[in-house]
Amino acid sequence: MPGGTGALRRVAGVLGAIALLQAGAAMSSGVVGPVAEDAGLHVPSPDWRDQVIYFAMIDRFDDGDRGNNDQGAGEYDPGDGTRYSGGDLRGLARRLDYMQQLGATALWITPPVANQWLNPSRSFSGYHGYWASDFSAVDAHYGRLDDYRALARALHGRGMYLVQDVVVNHVGDFLACEPPAPSKPGENCRVRRDPTGHAAPVQPPFDRNDPRDRAQRDAGIYHWTPAIADYTDRRQELEHQLAGLDDLDTENPLVRRALRKAYGDWIRDVGVDAFRVDTAFHVPADFFSDFMQATDPGAPGMAAVAAATGRKDFLAFGEGFGVDAPYDDTRARKLDAYMRTPRGLPSMINFPLYGDLGDVFARGGPTAQLGHRIRAMMALHADPWRMPTFVDNHDVDRFLAGGSEAGLKQALLAMLALPGIPVIYYGTEQGFMEQRPAMFATGFGSGGRDHFDTGAPLYRYLQRAIALRRGDTLFSRGTPTVLADNPARSGAIAWRIDGEGGRHALVAFNSADTPMLLDRVATGLPAGTPLRGAFAIEGTPRDLVVGADGTISLVLPAHGGEVWRAGPVPTPAEARAMLPRGEAPLPRLRLDPMPGVIADSEHLVSGRAAALARIQLIVDGDLGHAQVIQVGTDGRWQARLRTDGMIDPDRVHRLLARDPVTGATSDPATFRVALDWQPLADRDDPVGDDTGPNGRYRYPSDPGWRERHPADIHRVRAWRAGGALRLEIGMAGISQAWHPANGFDHVAFTAYLSLPGRDDGTAVMPQQAARLPGDRRWQYRWRAHGWSNLLTRAEGADAQHEGETVTPGPSLHADAAAGTLTVTFPANAFDGIDSLEGAMVYLTTWDYDGGYRALAPEAGPVEFGGGAPEDPRVMDAIDVVLDRDASR
Repeated sequence: MPGGTGALRRVAGVLGAIALLQAGAAMSSGVVGPVAEDAGLHVPSPDWRDQVIYFAMIDRFDDGDRGNNDQGAGEYDPGDGTRYSGGDLRGLARRLDYMQQLGATALWITPPVANQWLNPSRSFSGYHGYWASDFSAVDAHYGRLDDYRALARALHGRGMYLVQDVVVNHVGDFLACEPPAPSKPGENCRVRRDPTGHAAPVQPPFDRNDPRDRAQRDAGIYHWTPAIADYTDRRQELEHQLAGLDDLDTENPLVRRALRKAYGDWIRDVGVDAFRVDTAFHVPADFFSDFMQATDPGAPGMAAVAAATGRKDFLAFGEGFGVDAPYDDTRARKLDAYMRTPRGLPSMINFPLYGDLGDVFARGGPTAQLGHRIRAMMALHADPWRMPTFVDNHDVDRFLAGGSEAGLKQALLAMLALPGIPVIYYGTEQGFMEQRPAMFATGFGSGGRDHFDTGAPLYRYLQRAIALRRGDTLFSRGTPTVLADNPARSGAIAWRIDGEGGRHALVAFNSADTPMLLDRVATGLPAGTPLRGAFAIEGTPRDLVVGADGTISLVLPAHGGEVWRAGPVPTPAEARAMLPRGEAPLPRLRLDPMPGVIADSEHLVSGRAAALARIQLIVDGDLGHAQVIQVGTDGRWQARLRTDGMIDPDRVHRLLARDPVTGATSDPATFRVALDWQPLADRDDPVGDDTGPNGRYRYPSDPGWRERHPADIHRVRAWRAGGALRLEIGMAGISQAWHPANGFDHVAFTAYLSLPGRDDGTAVMPQQAARLPGDRRWQYRWRAHGWSNLLTRAEGADAQHEGETVTPGPSLHADAAAGTLTVTFPANAFDGIDSLEGAMVYLTTWDYDGGYRALAPEAGPVEFGGGAPEDPRVMDAIDVVLDRDASR
């Protein structure tokens, strides 16, 4: 049983502690009481499939009452992103017009409960709401209980719904517990006071946190364990501290009852319509069966509490943080297991879909990744229509931090045209690039102005896209079937949506920077079916007709996205009338046989094109880079095919010939490319020099850094194949403790590529408070950590901005056993440069979490130490000259 030897000890204290809980709950400041007799608070549950949720961080959204901003503990400073900014419940209430005009039907807010305002080290505040001190009271920074009720009434009066973020895994940071894991509860823990003088939460029984007191220890409210060091260890995930926060023993009946009582009261007394459950993976799945369905008369489960207020479908969706690697379903299966726990959580946030939306539309990954995800979620999950979906949120980078506005529009439309409850993170509609800035003028990172602009381009775009979904339940309740995708690169993807009554829609995207050909796609619809243009990201949607063979062929514009509704199925006579007639026979085009695997960076291809003067040679659908080939008088043609942009030997590529006049195409040829890589460089780097430019930098105090030295570069090797580049980075060790999608964590790599003979570019190293050595300038920059992989050009780069995003980006492969990370850049990432010989790479290490981690004189749990905040964020660095003759 999780909990070990403490399980027996805690039972002895439970019965007596229940009495303390009941007495303490009545005295707790701000505690909610009996069911409120207020019809404005209680409304029937909606069909959650049809909702669109707007997600706002209370502290960062709007300040409706400046009188509650500063509670006198040093916690309020809108100039500091780690402190309270002043947003509150009244601010949310006065901006409901803004949300509703966007198209939102529900508001999800971060936890409004009373928090620990500053942790004992004063290094961070609880502005975000996830450090509870009292689960039953409203935090003074956010207002009063009446303010929360007023927000609920205002939402319900508009036909909107309230979603409250709840935490069941932990409270604030009062305990300092050092590794290793104890053999006796609390033996490595000590209680600390925060700046307000509190050494524990104020709410019983969570105030019983001191393991030195036998009665408190035997009550077993906490696990009294150190921070998680390995997120792949299920026991640590369940029982150790997440980010140093005090971990509750959620198998303890007393803990379970207290949580049910507190959260049930929010439903009864405020009118909350749904819960988002934070850190669900960090509590056992069967906890939620009790949380939702317990029959305790004094503290029933959430489903019963909600039903008593008229909510027959109270939605609770859990957060299971983590995305799957491409074409993998490990995390998705873990999510599914939580949803299939009997009578437990009915829904989980669809993190795997988020990962593939970003990979495809922000980072230029093959659209087959998204195709796989759509197929997998429909096959794996019993009810994907009730799983919230998102493109960015408060725990991950903003989409625009590594993607373009064009890509963001595509990702949002894809989310709105797929099963799930779409969630719009505040500020996405205003083009925010930073993770948690304020929307209001006096808050952190706002630039001194409000950001509630209903005329902003992304706001107006989202209005249109949300209206498409909300205007037709085909998009919120339909079932998608993937019709086409690209396994080789960015480009086209299309799916059909099937709804009730035989209704259908088609959705198609082109994620590439150039026009793409979507040819002969089998729609599954009868010949002659009209497809009426319903939506286009840019321009006017066009109408189409399904061809005689049930297919469609079309050219998709760069970063385009279009949606069509299928008209009524035509009769045979109507179909014949709709289809083209009387045209000349299409020309015959043929490709000569090709090898299944190509090893050269260029390859000669040939074929026949009877009666044509020229053809287009199209690789992987890329019409924008199609070669125009002259056809000989004998009908023969040949051309050189450049393959150094095809870096993954497992990807299947597709080649076809096309008549540019009629659009007729040859049958495709498929092949793979296994390039012959030639060595360019091999450099060793001193061991143990991961100490910064001054030799005094120190890793954060969390053992995940200090034990592994994950930023210590040992060796860099380089190879080329035509204009493609491969780097193998040897490290002191590769950490995978946080189960990262890219296979490594606790380190971020940033590399700067300086091309020979070029005087353009810049010397500034964005966001690292540094410049390149000497008089060097960079033209391309790569940054990657466990969940990002970004390539940029120098255009638009400065001290804060990373530059213009380049797609396709590089591929990554981490080998933890060998201690290496291999990154491979395709030639087309560098604008088709023929060779990189003579270029220089300046590779640096640090770490990244929504930005490069902070540097301070003294290291903190997640902050580097040994320097001033304005000093360079570089832990280790190495120069590599890309020249096969260069000495090591």
